[in-house]
Formats: sequence, C-alpha cells, structure tokens
Amino acid sequence: MDNSTLEHVRGVWERAKDVSAIYRLILSDVEIVGATHGHFQARLKLTADHVNSRGTIHGAVSAAIIDWAGGMAIATHGFEKSGASVDIHVTYLSTAMVGETLDISADADRVGKTIAFTTIKISKVVDGEVGPLVSKGSHTKFLPIAKEHQKPRTEAA
Repeated sequence: MDNSTLEHVRGVWERAKDVSAIYRLILSDVEIVGATHGHFQARLKLTADHVNSRGTIHGAVSAAIIDWAGGMAIATHGFEKSGASVDIHVTYLSTAMVGETLDISADADRVGKTIAFTTIKISKVVDGEVGPLVSKGSHTKFLPIAKEHQKPRTEAA
C-alpha cells in the first residue's frame, strides 16, 4: 500500500468534511482503509441516519457515497479538490440494513487536464470480506482549475 497516497487522501477528507455538512452527516463514521494511485477504499457501518422508512439504506445515501468516493478516487492523483460534478449515475442492485457494514471501492478510470471519470462500487461486508453489491455508479467531474489544486508528488521509482 502506498502510505503517502493514503495519508494524502485522509488529509483531503479531513479538510473536506469541515466544509461539507452533508458529508459530515452521512459519512462522519466512515473509515478510509486504503488508497493507492487511482484506487480508493473505505468502510461504513450503517446507522439509523442512513436508512429509509423501511429500514434499508436510503437511495440518497448511496448517491452521496458515490459522489464522495469519486472525489476521493480523484484525490489519489494528488488533487486537493476534485472539481464540479458533471454527471453522476447510480444503479441500485440490492439493499443493506442498520448494523451492516459497507465496503466502498472507487477507481479513477481517467483523470485528464479538465475532466475525470470514476467508477464506484458499494458492497456489503460479509464475514470481513467484500460481499454482494448494494449499488454501483459512475461519477464524472470537471476539473477547471486542476493544476491549482494539485499537490506536487513524487512517485516511487
């Protein structure tokens, strides 16, 4: 695991949640468990704040997770900020309930000069392992000022 990328992404998250009430509400207990160049992984245990009237994960929570995780995947490229959403797509495949833990996996498929494309999977954790998909999505972001928000990084040779 690339510790410098993981530390960078954790720092980006710490700074972002200070200015985002919705992320603080939904993702206050998220644990970032891994980050390498182009890939991001986190875990979140569902609480009553995450579910709908039927006691299952609310669709808006899944959408917010996909929004957030796409930005964190972009951060693995050294960015401090991930730009503005251009398109977000969510496919709901299954459900999860209070007390279950979600695995959130995101890939930055392409990060260019002005646009980034990400894919995200939200799965249940079963017996400590990634289990069935709950939802998946894609998130496209416009990076109008990308160079101003990119930290200089040195890649290991």
